[in-house]
Amino acid sequence: MQFEATLRKMTTEIGDPIQYYMIFDDNFINVNQLLGKEISIDLLGSQCLNCLKSKKVFRQGFCYDCFYKSPMVGDWIMRPELSTAHLGIADRDLDYETQVQITPHIIYLASSCEVKVGVTRGTQVPTRWIDQGAEAAIPIMEVPNRYLAGVTEVALKNHFVDKTNWRKMLLNDVVDVDLEEARAKLQDLLPGESREFYDLKPQTVMKLSYPVLQYPTKIKSLSLEKMPNFKGILTGIKGQYLMFEDGTVFNVRSAEGSVVRISVY
Repeated sequence: MQFEATLRKMTTEIGDPIQYYMIFDDNFINVNQLLGKEISIDLLGSQCLNCLKSKKVFRQGFCYDCFYKSPMVGDWIMRPELSTAHLGIADRDLDYETQVQITPHIIYLASSCEVKVGVTRGTQVPTRWIDQGAEAAIPIMEVPNRYLAGVTEVALKNHFVDKTNWRKMLLNDVVDVDLEEARAKLQDLLPGESREFYDLKPQTVMKLSYPVLQYPTKIKSLSLEKMPNFKGILTGIKGQYLMFEDGTVFNVRSAEGSVVRISVY
């Protein structure tokens, strides 16, 4: 079985375990079905996910020109506190930014190797939690725009980490924490701008189960630019990573825009 396509981040479906899919233009793979099988990934080239030209990918699947022009990768994506659409102020494209920024956002706590605070659009729950490899997550509150979510996250970053330690996550070096208790103690830490949206009623913790046959004891990251031809036995999927029997891990999302041939033996 063989597929040739441009890589995009894996699509996920909640389940026990979570189901992972690679979606291509004319086909797809249920990646869970490849567990325990030998697969190869061969780099054939690259394609910008925005302009679709066969150009070198700069960041996030975009070529250099598109990365600095497209509203889909503005600074407010990574730093939501920089959002300005609620003020009618454009960064790159006000119509697009209004659509994405002025919509309900969730501020949440997630547990993996540490307790992490994060932000996502309401429509991206639980996708965002799965993509980060969280073991469990709980909403803190919902706010009406991305700016309020961002300033709330900034305030809480003084007390929680805001990035996942991907190495510990893939080694399954996780913490056991009561997220409901952690959420209940943070009301006084919230900024005045968003405090009115905090609901004292308890929220439900979502626990997440990943399709992993075997966690590695040591890991080495696969870069297709450095190793354009790789073959290994797939032993797990977590976050946006494929894990292999020899300890190699491959971040599919970081390789977006790579044109590859995937073969299953």
